[in-house]
Amino acid sequence: MRLDIDGATGLLQGVRQVLSPHCDARPGGAVPELVVVHGISLPPGEYGGPWIDALFTGGLPPGRHPYFASIQGLRVSSHVLVRRDGSLTQFVPFGERAWHAGASAYCGRAACNDFSIGIELEGTDDEPYEAAQYTALATLIRALLATYPTLSRERLVGHSDIAPGRKTDPGAAFDWPRLRALLA
Repeated sequence: MRLDIDGATGLLQGVRQVLSPHCDARPGGAVPELVVVHGISLPPGEYGGPWIDALFTGGLPPGRHPYFASIQGLRVSSHVLVRRDGSLTQFVPFGERAWHAGASAYCGRAACNDFSIGIELEGTDDEPYEAAQYTALATLIRALLATYPTLSRERLVGHSDIAPGRKTDPGAAFDWPRLRALLA
């Protein structure tokens, strides 16, 4: 698998696009400098279905599941979702600020959404991620590194790293050595 990013638009070529309204311009001069890996499933622990798309586009129906009512009105997004089968959906162009990190800090610098790219993996903290997800994630990160010289392999973190005590994803089940080996 090979991925190309249009540097002018910040869009991945040849992948599913579901553009989210939950984004805005990066603050003046901010560029992608950090990749943040997340984990998500909706409802929690369930995979597939339209619910992540619905959450990231503001159309999650609160009456469809009790958990959905508890997150009603949440305005979040990520740049890309990697499904269990390794398929990708892009929600926000990489040059824009996706709303994925919330209150966060990296190396003393607050507001990670300003300077990061958020990638969601469909999964949970305690269930192993799929081989196809690691392959797709590594391919995506290589494409990002080739397009954005401000990114590096050393600036690759989990949501739990930038929001400790508040977030736990991608969780103990995420195999960081495996990802780093695929990027070597």
